[in-house]
Order: sequence, then structure tokens, then C-alpha cells
Amino acid sequence: MISVGIKELKAKLSNYVDKVRHGEEVVITEHGKEVALVLPISKERRAIKSLMESGKAKWSGGKPEGMEKIRIKGKPLSKTVLEERR
Repeated sequence: MISVGIKELKAKLSNYVDKVRHGEEVVITEHGKEVALVLPISKERRAIKSLMESGKAKWSGGKPEGMEKIRIKGKPLSKTVLEERR
């Protein structure tokens, strides 16, 4: 993981974007304190974008629709988590 101050980032932005493109994570600092993290685009996001561009999927940015009639059997996940913590 690379750490870079805002001043240097502005001066060499394309260089840091290239590093991120190749899988590197970049922490942006301001006066020595971390303020942001720049990450490469995930494989999942690329797959979803590909499906949308091919017309096989649509997404308007909201929550998925059509889940109203799906029923899940068993106890709630929250209850399972609390039991595992004991």
C-alpha cells in the first residue's frame, strides 16, 4: 500500500492512477493524517458493469426489486450470530 500527500498526488496524479490500475492501493494523507483510500475497481464491479453493458442486467442504483415474495426458512441470522458469541 502506497501513502501519498495531497500536494504530491496532485503533481503526479496520472502516475498514481496507473499504480491503482495495476492493483496497488493508495492512501491519501493531509498534514500526515490519512483522509482517503483509492482502490482498484473490483472484479465483481467489472462483472456487473459488463452484464449491464451487454443488456443482460439492469440496475438504477437502488435496492434490488422482486424480493418481496422470497421467504427464508430457519431462524434469523442475528439470532445465530448471538448464539455463536456465547
